Formats: sequence, structure tokens, C-alpha cells
Amino acid sequence: MNKKNVIVIGGGAAGFFAAINCAQSPDITVTILEKSSKLLSKVRVSGGGRCNVTHACFDNAILIKNYPRGEKELRGVFSRFTTSDTIEWFKQREVELKTENDGRIFPITDSSDTIINCLLKEAEKKNVKIKLNVSIEEIIKNDKGSFTLKAAGGGTFVCDKLIIATGGNAKSEAYNWLIKLGHSISKPTPSLFTFNIPGSNITQLMGVAVPLTKVRVTGTKLETEGPLMITHWGMSGPVILKASAWGARILSDLNYRFTALISWLPMYTEEKIKIEFNNQREENSSKIILSNCPFELPKRLWEYLVQKANISETLRWADLPKKNANLLSHFLINDEYKVDGKTTFKEEFVTCGGISLKEIDLATMQSKIVPDLYFSGEIIDVDGITGGFNFQNAWSTAWIAANNII
Repeated sequence: MNKKNVIVIGGGAAGFFAAINCAQSPDITVTILEKSSKLLSKVRVSGGGRCNVTHACFDNAILIKNYPRGEKELRGVFSRFTTSDTIEWFKQREVELKTENDGRIFPITDSSDTIINCLLKEAEKKNVKIKLNVSIEEIIKNDKGSFTLKAAGGGTFVCDKLIIATGGNAKSEAYNWLIKLGHSISKPTPSLFTFNIPGSNITQLMGVAVPLTKVRVTGTKLETEGPLMITHWGMSGPVILKASAWGARILSDLNYRFTALISWLPMYTEEKIKIEFNNQREENSSKIILSNCPFELPKRLWEYLVQKANISETLRWADLPKKNANLLSHFLINDEYKVDGKTTFKEEFVTCGGISLKEIDLATMQSKIVPDLYFSGEIIDVDGITGGFNFQNAWSTAWIAANNII
């Protein structure tokens, strides 16, 4: 009996997970084709080199809320291979994971090498063949049902089943070889980036982190809450990354030029702030405003906002003019910044866009257009916010594809 030949295009997290799970069957031979000279490169850099394997969200109804694209479709996907299944899969291979306070899950070693070595070891154990520097330019579906893959620079590969796990790409033309097969592409757009604020002296506060803020983009319904980090180029942190993910297409249409409104105190209204100011006038009348912040804000940020409200360094609470109090109150909950451009979040490049979900059977990850063709990972039009969600999509879709082939 001839073995079924499966090729996986892409040597990243989704590609390896699909290949390893396919190779569980003794009736299947599996080959990974990777266009570069490096394997699992995104795994290596994720989570600052620690690899954010997944997120400690075990309720699928809540889990899917972390995906700006694919929320509804992923409910079924995650019911087949859950966050718990991911943790158990690695546990069975002696990879111990830990959960941090924000829900992110990492290997206990705090090293992405732990995950990389696990995947490489499993691939070797399952006799998965790996070929580097192979860039597929064309896929031909043969009359007998098999595939012929044509590589750049010559060379062909033939397989019975094909899994594409090449990840996302910012350029539409990168998907031309899949369009030729009859698939349509949702326009790729950067989905995880920070805000550039050139010319603003807020950047002098680089390194300041605020635990809870609210960010709104004027002229849109885009609004997110969470921690914010001030950088030398502008603003970053979970609240900004969430805004960039949920607003990926909106902000692209604005050419990344827009006004961001920051509430440094999202739990406060302007009325509550005025009440607090009055309390300070009564209880701390002789104290200097600049050095006595009544809110839980970083010292440098408070000083910056006080100076922005034209309040002198020596002014006491008792002497705070109404005009300046109103200005300070406004900046605390409605601080305005002109954003001009974006910066990719570290090396964790994520795009929205890819193979249209309407053209994939999410129960099997098989193409509805080309039989025996499967997709997994970021190649499909699914993307999550930062925190391990994109990896969970990779593990789940890869597992489903593999288990519908074997």
C-alpha cells in the first residue's frame, strides 16, 4: 500500500504543528517546504524571545472576543482544539508552561528555544522531512487529484494533500500564486503596530507606563482600554496594540494620520476630577501642585500634564485658577495627540487579511474551491490581539487540518 504524501508549505508554528500531527499516521509521509533558511523564526522572537504560547482564556465565548477578524468563525475552531488542548499537548512532551498575571502563557524556562526544540524534536521523531530555501511559485492541481508544486529556480514537488501555512504578508502580490488557484484574498493590512507621534514632547517621557488608560480615535467608533507605554517615537502598550488590531483597516484608510484622544484617568469624569481638585484646595491648600498628585499616575506624567496646563512649578493648590484647573482636567481625560505613522511592534509582525474565510470549511480547514488543499495559521483572514492569541489560532487550525487528512 502506497503511503499518502502530504506537503506543508511554511516552516513556522502552524506549519510545524500541522506536519507533526499529520505524521502521527504511519500511512502518511510529510514534508515541510520553507522558503527561507530559518525555521520557526516568529516563534523565536515572540514574547520578547520567551514565546507567548497561548493565553489563559478557557471560555471560548470570551476567547473569540480577542480576534478582530474571525471572531464568529473561530468559535467552532476552538471547540475542536482548545487552549487546554494546547497546554496538554506541550505537557505530554515535557514542556512545562506558566501563566503570568496578565494571562499570557510562556514556557517555564522563559525561552522560546524550549518551544522550538520541542517542535523540532517531534518533527524528527515523526520523520518529517524539512527542505529549506524552497520558494513555491505555482501550484497545479492535476487531473488525478494530486498537486504539482513548482519552485523558484526550478524543481518540482508532488503530493496528494497540501497544507499552506505561510503566514501573513503585507503585500497583496505575495498571494498571487493562491489567486491563480481560484482563491480570493482579503486585502492584507498591518494589524499590530504602535503609534508614531512626531514633534510631540510627550516622547520625553519615554519609558513611562500607565496601568490603565482609554484611547479613542476621533471621527471613528474605535475605542480601547488598557495599559499604555510612552516611547521615544510615540505610544505603545496593550491599549495601543488593541486599537491597532481592531482598527487595522480603519487606520490604514486614514493613512495612519489621525488624532488620538487619551484618557489618563478612564475611571474619572470631569465632574469627579473637579471634586478632587476642590478637596485638594481644602485639605492640601499649602502644598505645591507639581509635586502633589491626587491620582494614581506616574510622577513624570503628572508633572508633564501640570506644565502643559500652564501651571507654574511653585503654584499651590489654594491658588489654582479656574482656567488652569479646567485645562488640567481636560488633559487628564481628553488629552489630544496627532498620530502620523506607525511602527511595527518589535518583530512580531501581524497582518489582517489573507484567504477569505468564506472559501474555507472551518470544520476541516479544507478549501471549498480546491479539494485536498488546506490552510492553517495567519495565511487565513484571522488575526488576534497581542497576548498569545495568534499562536492559539495557529495551533488550532493546524491541528484541525492535520486531523482531517489522517
